Amino acid sequence: MNSFARFARMALRYRWTVTASVLCSLGIAFLWAANFSAFMPVVDGVMQGKAIPALVEDYVAGTIQQIADIDAEIAACKKQLKIADEPSLRAKLTGLKESRADTEWWQNVAKRALPLATEWLPATPFGTLMLICALLAVTTLLKGALRIINSRLVAMLGNLTSLELRKEFYRKTLRLDLGTFRQTTNGELMTRFTTDIEWIGLGTQVLYGIGVMEPLKMMACLIGATLISWQLLLLTMISAPPGIFMIHWLAKSLKRANRKALQELSIVYDHLEETFDGIKVMKAFTMESHERSRFHRLSRQYYRRSMKIAFYDSLISPFSETIGLVIIAAVVTAGGYLVLNQQTHLFGIRVSEHPLSHGMLTTFYLMLIGIIEPSRRISGVFNYLQRASAASDRVIELLDRTSQLKIAAKPTRLPSRLGKICFEDVSFSYKPSELVLNGVNLAVERGETIAIVGPNGCGKSTLMNLVPRFYDPTAGAVTIDGINLRDVRLADLRQRIGVVTQETLLFDDSVINNIRYGSPGATEEQVIEAAKQAHAHRFVTSTLAEGYQTICGPGGNRLSGGQRQRLALARAILRDPEILILDEATSQIDVESERLIHEVLERFVQGRTVFMITHRPSTLTLADRIVVMNEGRIVDTGSFDELAVRCELFCRLAHLNQPAAA
Repeated sequence: MNSFARFARMALRYRWTVTASVLCSLGIAFLWAANFSAFMPVVDGVMQGKAIPALVEDYVAGTIQQIADIDAEIAACKKQLKIADEPSLRAKLTGLKESRADTEWWQNVAKRALPLATEWLPATPFGTLMLICALLAVTTLLKGALRIINSRLVAMLGNLTSLELRKEFYRKTLRLDLGTFRQTTNGELMTRFTTDIEWIGLGTQVLYGIGVMEPLKMMACLIGATLISWQLLLLTMISAPPGIFMIHWLAKSLKRANRKALQELSIVYDHLEETFDGIKVMKAFTMESHERSRFHRLSRQYYRRSMKIAFYDSLISPFSETIGLVIIAAVVTAGGYLVLNQQTHLFGIRVSEHPLSHGMLTTFYLMLIGIIEPSRRISGVFNYLQRASAASDRVIELLDRTSQLKIAAKPTRLPSRLGKICFEDVSFSYKPSELVLNGVNLAVERGETIAIVGPNGCGKSTLMNLVPRFYDPTAGAVTIDGINLRDVRLADLRQRIGVVTQETLLFDDSVINNIRYGSPGATEEQVIEAAKQAHAHRFVTSTLAEGYQTICGPGGNRLSGGQRQRLALARAILRDPEILILDEATSQIDVESERLIHEVLERFVQGRTVFMITHRPSTLTLADRIVVMNEGRIVDTGSFDELAVRCELFCRLAHLNQPAAA
């Protein structure tokens, strides 16, 4: 529960809401016990044909007799002490004196209350009954109003906690480096953002609602029962410890089952995402039946786990009710013996200072019922709290994850104009045993255009990911003007870099906002100019119904691949970066668009440092130098013409027909 306690403390930020909620719970608890105490004058007074003033008079007369009896016992005890000075007799004498003082104190209270009761309260039994019924109605309405206010306040606390936690979790997730981020599947992230945080919010709501109000109601009734006879209350609590142990065992089992259920739900989410992303491939290969079987198997696992939770949850209420029944049976037996025989001792133990009346015992029973009912409600929310605890463990697992990118305490400022970029003996691995880059050395001058070619998996994209510092090298360093990128503020570095990848992503927003993404201060005219340079303006204005206000859809799925790439290129052009990275950026563009974009790039690369990952001969001609990579190493560097003559791998990758020269 320590994980959940950490999030539950977030609600304490809203101190006034918490305070108001606790005050409402205190009011409800007081009225809860007060309603039960109203039955004492009904049983002892109204049912005996007496009004409250007469009851007070009887009580005063009774206390006079009780004090006389106690005085007689004190005198007898003192005589015995003169004969034999025993510790037990001294203890008895002390107890008798304390009993006399208590009785005398209550007698004085009753004497002072008698004139007020005679003046203000009804003098007839029926009038007393009507007054008590009216007070019960008023207190019940007031208690209902306080419950409504309390429910709203605790709902506010739960939802505000969920809101703050989602914001914090989202902020921490965005700060993670790509390597750490990709250690978790999208399904697991979605489960934590939705189901887990929702359960934490519900757990917080239950904790500050039922978790505060019901124990206060129990305490109010415990105080009431203690005032009647604390000894009798203590005797009836003997059966509670075994029940508490059983509920503790069930709570641990519930938490384990809930944690596994949430893990299995994440797997279901992963499968759903995989299915929806690959729906075209699935249909092309007629694998619908296979995917249905997989989904059925995963769903059945989650179903079985949910049924196990339901089984544990179903045990809690019977356990708590059985414990309550045992307590009630014990107190009914003991209390009945005391009242019917007008005794003050049970098994030789003093249970009360004076014999209990029928009204006192009835009120004592009602106070016990008032204790058991809240305890039953508390047991009913164990599943909420245990599920919230399991969800908290899962959220903290990611929330406390730290980025692998070390941020310099005092970052170095980059120069106003970025100069030479050097890869100095750079090695990199996603897994310790698998090197993706191995001792790469490359120097790129300011304003130079570098094309990088190589077979799939040779490390081209990984090498480019080191420039905006999506990853840090495992060994070696990447520098700009001799400044290690590890010593640079990330935002300063990335604001001066533009990236266009093969897997173009657009956001579920308008075309103009997607182009403006990364350059929020750009005007509409600047956006349109960038779109024209990327040869996107024509299709935006002639093909899309709402032009630049057209919504692109999730991931840009309402546009074709070529349209998405032209908008992504327009986004990079608008950013006007000093360093431009094009990772297969023209792979999904038709031949005519490629010719036009080639002209754009030919102008756009002037005066800026450009890295291009491409195998298209037309794009390669834009490069000042071409770097050929294989198996994580640079195997050759040169111009297009030089490599076409001497590098067989380059010729094969660029689909050139010239025979390779030795």
